[in-house]
Amino acid sequence: MDAKTYPLQEILKPERRYIIPTFQRDYEWTLDGQWKLLFEDLESTADRLVDARASQSENSAVLKNKEQNVTPHFLGAIVCASLPFATGGVALRSVIDGQQRLTTIQLLVRGLLDVLQETGSDRRKSVRRMLFNPDDVVDSPEEVHKLWPRRRDREVWPTAMGDTVPAYAGSKDHLYLRARRYFAEAVRESARNDSGELDSERLQALADALSSLFKLVVIDLEDNDDAQVIFEVLNGRQTPLAAIDLVKNLLFLRGELANEDVDRLYDTYWAGFDDDWWKAVVGRGHAARGRRDVLLSVWLTGVSGEEANVSHLYREAREYLNGPGAPDTEHVLRELSDYAKAYRAIYGAEAVDPRLRTSYDRLNEFEITTAVPLLAWLRIASPELISLDDEVRAVRAVESWAMRRSYVGWQTRGYGTHLARVLRAAKNASDAGKNVGDAVVDALQDGALAWPSDAEVREAFRTRPFYNAVAQYRLRALFRAIDDQLRNEDPHEPPAAIGFDGLQIEHVLPRSWTTHWPLIGVDGTLVDPDARDAASVQRVLERRQALDRLGNLTLVTQAFNLDVSNLGWTAKRPEFAKQGALVINKGIAAVDDWTESEIDARGAFLAAVATRVWPGPVALGGTRPPSVAPVPNQAVALGSKVVRTGSDAPVPGQPVGSVAPLVTALETVGMRVADADAPWPGWGIVAKCIGGSAYLHRTNVDVRSDQAGQIATWAAAGQGEQRGAYLRIALR
Repeated sequence: MDAKTYPLQEILKPERRYIIPTFQRDYEWTLDGQWKLLFEDLESTADRLVDARASQSENSAVLKNKEQNVTPHFLGAIVCASLPFATGGVALRSVIDGQQRLTTIQLLVRGLLDVLQETGSDRRKSVRRMLFNPDDVVDSPEEVHKLWPRRRDREVWPTAMGDTVPAYAGSKDHLYLRARRYFAEAVRESARNDSGELDSERLQALADALSSLFKLVVIDLEDNDDAQVIFEVLNGRQTPLAAIDLVKNLLFLRGELANEDVDRLYDTYWAGFDDDWWKAVVGRGHAARGRRDVLLSVWLTGVSGEEANVSHLYREAREYLNGPGAPDTEHVLRELSDYAKAYRAIYGAEAVDPRLRTSYDRLNEFEITTAVPLLAWLRIASPELISLDDEVRAVRAVESWAMRRSYVGWQTRGYGTHLARVLRAAKNASDAGKNVGDAVVDALQDGALAWPSDAEVREAFRTRPFYNAVAQYRLRALFRAIDDQLRNEDPHEPPAAIGFDGLQIEHVLPRSWTTHWPLIGVDGTLVDPDARDAASVQRVLERRQALDRLGNLTLVTQAFNLDVSNLGWTAKRPEFAKQGALVINKGIAAVDDWTESEIDARGAFLAAVATRVWPGPVALGGTRPPSVAPVPNQAVALGSKVVRTGSDAPVPGQPVGSVAPLVTALETVGMRVADADAPWPGWGIVAKCIGGSAYLHRTNVDVRSDQAGQIATWAAAGQGEQRGAYLRIALR
């Protein structure tokens, strides 16, 4: 590395060309951002030079010494790498970093030269040599220019640099032309004296300050890695570049120093990334990133088989590119281009098989971004490795695994690691000549993030509170998928274009049910919702638990008569009959009554359809049956009865579906649950009570009281065993 500080004239006057690589960013400097500040720096430097020249009485040696002591202005640094050039030809430098700065300096020189030429200043020839190489050393028109911009700007550059002043068109002009015009006008304004005329000495000072007192640090490099390190350090102290920009510079720098045709590589593999679609930011909050950086993580995960760290994308990409057996530049660019096409297909910018489109759209709606590397790899794998049908099967497996987990309510932490492992299994199967679709289906079942079974889906659909626990857009997506499935399965159902996003979620049995929805007890008699006996409280809680379950939820149009929403079944049933365009509502209107029994039955029905929408591994052709976890004993509220699943033996303190043991225990000491609407909290959780609290175990309840001395009183009355500050009551 050779790093030295030079005045501009020593950088720009020699016979030399500075080439801006094709891969560099667009020219982005502006009037308010950089031009105005740069010219103010020039004015200040010229002022110091004018002050040094102010004494005409001093001899030339003293004056020269004063000028040499004028404080220069440092413009920063540029990083250059030598390029091959013909013997006897003009020397070539590739501008690795600092192209914005060097380009703006050229435009400033051009603006100054416009004014010098207008006035016939004796500095015009010297300044002109900072823009153009002599005619006798160039072999083609573009070689006359000291700086040659990136390919897309080369057509306008000769106009921006030419001696003929362009016909300016204002804000529609290219930034090059606007900069030239601004700098020329700024020079005129700065050089005017009190009479409004241009002061030749002031013009000379501006020209001399620019040539001799504006200085740059030039770092000339030969080694590719050193160039990249310097590039990263310099940019790390300014506006940070995106990871994809750093990778782009690394790749094209290597290609350029290896004498590859970087223009061809850029046009073939990279030009598409200049489209606005790729520049858009996707994701929300801390996960928001530009699409190109997202693609970089997708590609890196896809080629390495390990989940990319989004916080260290460039570092990991560099390690991969510098690792043993790393592919060459064109191979990497081809890979990135292939992954880009797959990424566009996944996100709807390219046409794909309708079966894939359905799965992609559902995964995208749920923002399962960790699946994209696997989906992209499946998309770009050759047909010899995976057929379209096997790709569809593999993608449907990913969809089923993710959707089932979402609706069962299982956590999403660790998806990236799990799906990267599935990706490795698919790649290993491909290398071994095995079926990739089978490998994906089988690998999804392995590890800690299980694929919910049909039984687990049924249990969740019948007992899980979906309302408020599941985002409304996901509820709509679930009902849309089930409605589509039912419509496709029934040849008598006509196709329908339904705007599901505009539909509203409705509780069939309303939350405000006490007035119009009578509650029937086990003995067939009416239950008073305000009664406090154990049996009544049990029935009220069973109903309240059923309200938010999936079987009691549906979608209705805005035409649904909301005035009847809280009325009884005789008023609501006709309104549901009018919602027949939705297949999911036909079964609701068909029943004579709507109670917990119907809610439970509909939950089971919806689960049966959902498991056909999202089949399990066996149905998707997995080569081994899934591991089946034992289904725990659970008490499920069904109408006015409690029906047990699993073993017939009752479990003391069973919290799922039945709260009678807790109610009975609390009644022993005259306490009640504070929030009767709250779902059963589960074992090992404190339940708030009126006048105290209860800590739930499988076989007992530990009760605390807010009233001093109450625990001892209860224990003395034989209502439980005192354990320090609480009373332990055995559940029956």
